[in-house]
Amino acid sequence: MSDHLRSSAWFVGDDEVAILHRVALRNSGIDGPLERRPMIGILTSATELNPCNLPLGELADEVAEGVREAGGIGVRLPVMSLGEDLMKPTAMLYRNLLSIEVEEYLRTYPIDGVVLLANCDKSVPGAIMGAASANLPAIVVTGGARPVAAFRGRRVGTGTDLWRAWEDHRTGRLDDEGWAEFERCLSCGVGACNTMGTASSMAIVSEALGLSLPGTSVIPTGDPARTAAARDSGRRIVEMVAEGLVPSTVLTDMAFRNAARVLHAIGGSTNAIIHLLAMAGRTACTLTLDEIGALGRGIPVLADVEPSGAGLIQDFHAAGGVPALMTLIADHLELDAITVTGRTWSKEIPASFPGGAALRDPADPLHTDGAFAVVRGTLAPDGAVLKTSAATPALFRHTGPAVVFTSYDDMRTRIDSPNLDVTADSVLVLVGAGPVAVPGMPEWGMIPIPAKLASIGVRDMVRVTDARMSGTSFGTCFLHVAPEAAIGGPLCLVRDGDLITVDVAGGRLDLDVDVEVLERRRREWVAPVSEHLRGWPALYQSHVMQADFGCDLDFLRAPTEAHRRFVPPVVGRS
Repeated sequence: MSDHLRSSAWFVGDDEVAILHRVALRNSGIDGPLERRPMIGILTSATELNPCNLPLGELADEVAEGVREAGGIGVRLPVMSLGEDLMKPTAMLYRNLLSIEVEEYLRTYPIDGVVLLANCDKSVPGAIMGAASANLPAIVVTGGARPVAAFRGRRVGTGTDLWRAWEDHRTGRLDDEGWAEFERCLSCGVGACNTMGTASSMAIVSEALGLSLPGTSVIPTGDPARTAAARDSGRRIVEMVAEGLVPSTVLTDMAFRNAARVLHAIGGSTNAIIHLLAMAGRTACTLTLDEIGALGRGIPVLADVEPSGAGLIQDFHAAGGVPALMTLIADHLELDAITVTGRTWSKEIPASFPGGAALRDPADPLHTDGAFAVVRGTLAPDGAVLKTSAATPALFRHTGPAVVFTSYDDMRTRIDSPNLDVTADSVLVLVGAGPVAVPGMPEWGMIPIPAKLASIGVRDMVRVTDARMSGTSFGTCFLHVAPEAAIGGPLCLVRDGDLITVDVAGGRLDLDVDVEVLERRRREWVAPVSEHLRGWPALYQSHVMQADFGCDLDFLRAPTEAHRRFVPPVVGRS
């Protein structure tokens, strides 16, 4: 095996450099015939500040044991922990930094293959992006969803039920005592959100891409099967090194198309669309926002999991998980795509599956024609995204006057004011929350229903923004508007009272304002001044691409024609 081990360049020989390398590992407690054993990096980001990723610490031990059993040497590589709960303004600001960290670890150390231990929203795509750029054998191990809590006799889905309870509390339907009780119920343990949030969506996407062992992505936290999956992944990565199975072999156009179709079928997170585009951008693949939208045609939404459905991720796992889902939509998939097992999906999925429980029968889906719509128009020339499976069909064709919030703070300050000039027909607009603006494109897109309307029973309204929203969120929210307001996208020209028309079937999102008026506003527009003059946020703002390119940094993408056409941001500097 040493003939093709990358790490041999460090350890083989009797000169002073090879000796120095071997001594460095011996001093760390790693001994033996280094030149004949593959060195496997075990990336982990477990920290008390990120309960989603805490299970990864114990799983890293299992991976290391699997690597040892297969004849390899497992070495831990600690990476930054990205948790959406506590990082401000958003963990999304650091996804690309994590990808750089992963890539540079693999570039500079004597690593032959890597196991990517990740669980929270941005951890999975960030790790995959870095591994795809480094192109060493890689396999993904996720940590699973946290246990299910109960509130007054009803199971609680983290995230989704929080938003619903918050609406009840702020409108008086849930009193202070109930609100405090609900908070205690949410403290149910470590692991990712147990709904179809971004963490679960990205775990499923990693499996659908072929980067995780089939059937492992949604095993719950603490399940013995997850421990076994971690150990099996450790064994398998050693075999992948021997086989030379690298990400560029797995991450093909077929794989990305399959992942997009699966994302539609699970009613996954809108954030996953951004991450799919970013991951594809690190490869030779040509996936586009419009293609992701089109790939949903004919795809039934079958995962009956919040927020699109009623169940939780544990129910989806019990129903058979990703292999069962892929069997149900097999006619829509390209089953010749290869997985980290070295076999194609045609060899990995069951021959048949009856459906039922948290996996609906294709004849009785939650939603038809996929979970997402991509719209364009005068307000979103480069596209915006709506999660149709968690929205209100009656609002899919709608015209209403804009109520504009110029920032998140402005929205939080005024949304519950009794003096807010708003009706149920209004279109709530939040600007200045895109990739460049904040920076990082936080999950502010599910603008709350104004209290004066929520109190009289209004449950949904059309909302338009350049922000993202949590995968656990819901409602008729047109997200990821590109170009964003901060770089002069049409969203920056919207004023209170302007008519906005949405037409999901027609694929349109338009600002119904005279061209002359918009031109005058354009001349008066001044780019916002950034408060970030140094460090990562300044670098990020200078190089981040828009949502339709996955919000990656321009210098990290694989060189393509689309990359060469990228226009840098125009955010102002003080």
